[in-house]
Amino acid sequence: ISKLFSSIGNLPFVSEVRRLDKRFKKLDLDDSGELSVEEFMSLPELQQNPLVQRVIDIFDKDGNGEVDFSEFIEGVLQFSVKGTKEQRLHFAFRIYDLDNDGFISNGELFLTADTDGDGRVSFQEFCKVSQTKGVL
Repeated sequence: ISKLFSSIGNLPFVSEVRRLDKRFKKLDLDDSGELSVEEFMSLPELQQNPLVQRVIDIFDKDGNGEVDFSEFIEGVLQFSVKGTKEQRLHFAFRIYDLDNDGFISNGELFLTADTDGDGRVSFQEFCKVSQTKGVL
């Protein structure tokens, strides 16, 4: 945990990280130190969520298909109330940026958010729509 604090920065919510550590260990059914998609899906509230795989992909910084404790903490803190508004916006944006090119390029969200009509939604356009629609 101390290594995590040095990599994330000075966090004023040590008790929150300890709580998440317990949650991580409970989810890590095979004690591998990493969470697989199946382990994430052991949570009943996630079993029917179509975005679970996308969220896991965003958490999985090293791209090995599993989420280690550092990735888990960094991911959870990005979209929790502890994260900044910009961190939450980046996280939400990345869920819809399926090809990771920095733009959202399809769907209803796209039609609403493409304010300049260039056929792509930039992060700035996403932020503007998120704020006016009360997403975050």
